[in-house]
Amino acid sequence: MSAAALLALVGCGSATVGGGGSPARAKWVGSVVRTPDGGQLRTTLYYGPWQCSAAFLSRCESKCAAQGYPLMGCMWLADIKADWQGRYLFMPAEAGGRMAITHCCCDYPKVSDGEWRRKTWQSAREGFRRKWSSEFGEWPKTSNGENWAGHHIFDLAHGGPPTANSNVIPVPGDVHTVFTNEYPACYAPGGKWLTPGPERPYAD
Repeated sequence: MSAAALLALVGCGSATVGGGGSPARAKWVGSVVRTPDGGQLRTTLYYGPWQCSAAFLSRCESKCAAQGYPLMGCMWLADIKADWQGRYLFMPAEAGGRMAITHCCCDYPKVSDGEWRRKTWQSAREGFRRKWSSEFGEWPKTSNGENWAGHHIFDLAHGGPPTANSNVIPVPGDVHTVFTNEYPACYAPGGKWLTPGPERPYAD
């Protein structure tokens, strides 16, 4: 995983800017890490879930239709904010951006190899955390030293890849419980996850 993979962590999202609304459900600020160009990168994660904006829903609808499935819902799970400092043309420079992490709940059938997918992740997660930490700072932990859960954006039950770099993010336990409880509702017909939400659902 590289810093450029921040851009790959998007299900059906695009660049966003923190705005109005309530504070995010949770927030994680990573340590500063060195980038190959000699700069420094700090990653911040803001956690929902929020209802997808109309634009995200539209993109999800197109994505699902291209695969031959109707859209059941869209969950805006989190935002990744990246802040870079370094030098450009020998002058001090700063750059950054924010990307939405969303999941399009297309009407996928449940897979029959879910157990294999879970075991594959369990076998690989320690190595995955080390690799992630080398790019974005130490994998988040609780106050008593327990690792945060690795959440699969495209869930394993519907065919999500268990160890893909772009499919797993660290999530605090209480937020992971909310995600887990809301995924079935996102795949159910007529739920709130098919209703558009605001473009800027949370405040920094």
